[in-house]
Amino acid sequence: MNMIETKKLAKTYSGFTAVNGISLHVPKGSVYGFVGPNGAGKSTTMKMFLGLTRPTAGSFTINNMQYPQDRVKILRNVGSFIEAPAFYGNLTGEENLDIIRRILRLPKSSVTDALELVGLTEHRRRLAKKYSLGMKQRLGLAGALLGRPPILILDEPTNGLDPVGIHEIRMLIRSLPEKFDCTVFVSSHLLSEIELMADNIGILNHGRLLFEGTLEELKEDAAMKGYPTDNLEDMFLALIEDDNSRKGSNRKNNSKRDSRKTESSRKGGAR
Repeated sequence: MNMIETKKLAKTYSGFTAVNGISLHVPKGSVYGFVGPNGAGKSTTMKMFLGLTRPTAGSFTINNMQYPQDRVKILRNVGSFIEAPAFYGNLTGEENLDIIRRILRLPKSSVTDALELVGLTEHRRRLAKKYSLGMKQRLGLAGALLGRPPILILDEPTNGLDPVGIHEIRMLIRSLPEKFDCTVFVSSHLLSEIELMADNIGILNHGRLLFEGTLEELKEDAAMKGYPTDNLEDMFLALIEDDNSRKGSNRKNNSKRDSRKTESSRKGGAR
């Protein structure tokens, strides 16, 4: 069963295509790594899942619920962490989470539970403005985990963390499906960042899905195409660079065709 599924999902802004007809399949109980360079369309896709921006074309379902008909039900099933989490600096970490808890109508115990999960229990009464970047990322994760939702959508959760913080967040994310029977959809611009925690991956570039499957399937696909397979990061970069080359070549060919059409029309006008 797929917890998240999209069919030719697309988003265009004033002629610019941010997401270009992608069809994703996120298995229930998995950690799905959504990988791609900065600007590939990862955040836009996640914002569509959360109803923050409407798709231009295509459709998606989350936990068998269809957008937009079931938009409110979808939001009740999803915990999210999108971009840098924002908090009230003059409130404690615990008080910030309590605001979210009240909006979601969850029991008070859910705040204590979430703080314990991310290792912030001893810092719960510290003002959020005095939290380090790593602690703010943890607080953002705690907000997503409130009420233990069946689906977590996390956008670059390790961004800006030191190596120790990255390791701790990775370990936490990797443990969540087994601990709470949930599905995690997590984005990154580096394959190396998620290779130790993801069961399946989707690779996005210029809004298009280049690959979807397991890491082993990615290695097999890379070997068939003649890409390096010893290092996952090199394999990822080779895939992206090859796609960029083909895209650049297509642009040049289109430009040449346009030039020939323009020249032909000029000659026709001259007659």
